[in-house]
Amino acid sequence: MPTLSEISDQLADAVAMAAASVVAVHARPRLASTGVHWRDGVIVTTDATVKRPDDITVTLHDGQRIPATLLGRDPGTDLAALRIPTGLIPVATRAAAADLRPGNLVLALARTGSDGPMVTFGVVSSMGEAWRTWRGGTLDRRVQSDVQLYPGFGGGPLVTAHGTIAGINSGGMSKPLCVTIPDTTIDRILDAVIDRGYVARGWLGASMQTVRFSDAATSKLGFDGGGGLVVLDVEHDSPAAQGGVMVGDVLVRIDATRITKHDDVMVFLGSDRVGTTVQLQVVRGGQVVIVPVTIGERPRTSR
Repeated sequence: MPTLSEISDQLADAVAMAAASVVAVHARPRLASTGVHWRDGVIVTTDATVKRPDDITVTLHDGQRIPATLLGRDPGTDLAALRIPTGLIPVATRAAAADLRPGNLVLALARTGSDGPMVTFGVVSSMGEAWRTWRGGTLDRRVQSDVQLYPGFGGGPLVTAHGTIAGINSGGMSKPLCVTIPDTTIDRILDAVIDRGYVARGWLGASMQTVRFSDAATSKLGFDGGGGLVVLDVEHDSPAAQGGVMVGDVLVRIDATRITKHDDVMVFLGSDRVGTTVQLQVVRGGQVVIVPVTIGERPRTSR
């Protein structure tokens, strides 16, 4: 069994290994945030810490400060990607977040300037399945740990005891625990961001609220228990408006999927759904009506 001193040295070695690909990102006033050299020439960090689209610099592990350009960002998953020249620093040695288990020792790293890395220590608290964030994006799995994210740690890596990087840490997804954006999510979002500068998301353009049917209505319409989503507003010239959705409609099914809550709809609004046509089954005037709607691309808002 290793001694405490040997375990301590192993963790210090893990920090040194991971820190070579960790940079300070200067993209907001005052305190820098942290980023990881994920692919050669591509830095990933959290979207929330990139406050300006230009005049961005990063500080490398040797103290060199160089300019970086914003490749794109995805607020839904709290990711942003920056471009730097290739070949300057090592690319992160990766670990599969899916292989982490509750109780595994992990480290959070940060770099905010030319000094050495900053480190906090903890364990994986929980592992979950795919998780839709409150911003509308989807993380391939939910990874939470009890590492403390101090100012400047946002965008830094979650590091295993072997010095490999399983993802980057976000302090804004779920407090008080740290949420890690896993490696597979980062790769998926990076592919889209590098291709077009952003991640397309599906859009219907209708505001809805959950509603329950009376027992009589449930029996008449032949539905199981529960209710649906009543349409409160339809945006002008939106996919819902073009398809004929009306205020007061109660959405109960999309294609073959029963709809009872907002998360049921979000499943149909991924980037791969843009341009596809779905059959909305709505209750209108006491009758079931089928409304075909072609899912659009959610309008992008400027920052």
